[in-house]
Amino acid sequence: MTAKAYIDKFATAGLFVTAIFSPCCFPLYGFLLSALGLGSVELFGGYTWYIFQGLVALALFGQFWSYSKHKNIFPLLIALISSVLIFGSYYFYFSHPLIYTGMFGLLIATAVNHFAKRKAKSCPNCIPTSAEKTLIFQSTITCLNCGHSKKETMPHDACQFFYECENCKTVLKPKQGDCCVYCSYGNVKCPSIQVGTNCC
Repeated sequence: MTAKAYIDKFATAGLFVTAIFSPCCFPLYGFLLSALGLGSVELFGGYTWYIFQGLVALALFGQFWSYSKHKNIFPLLIALISSVLIFGSYYFYFSHPLIYTGMFGLLIATAVNHFAKRKAKSCPNCIPTSAEKTLIFQSTITCLNCGHSKKETMPHDACQFFYECENCKTVLKPKQGDCCVYCSYGNVKCPSIQVGTNCC
């Protein structure tokens, strides 16, 4: 799993942290903290809105990247609508309720995106990427030393450079010119090679 897979989660969490510690810009959170006896702290000062907008854009980028992997449009649509609410409220018609709605929309989009990625990974053999192309995610890898074979699930978005044979404990490495152990010793090439892109 690459760092990009967590961008939407990081950015959405950052939105709420920024809001909680900026009671002047987000009075609802300041009121809630005061009601809980925690007081309020203005952490970012005059930079609050710049940081907040940057995190919204980052969350939206994370949703676009995730969509390119699992092809589930719903979390991306929720994130797009939520982002429009936030930026529209800030630049055209300032409204705290709309901004709060957009924030919680991004939170919902992040949750839906998380389950969409889990559902995509639950398919043991494939994930459809188009009407014409289906990626295969299971490959039978054969040890060059002892000939032992085992069916394994390949990573969806990363390369595997080492593989230890469970039979003879030999550590396999990619052959020269190959990007991963599955391309060298598996009966199915890795997903990146299947779609014709550069692997890692």
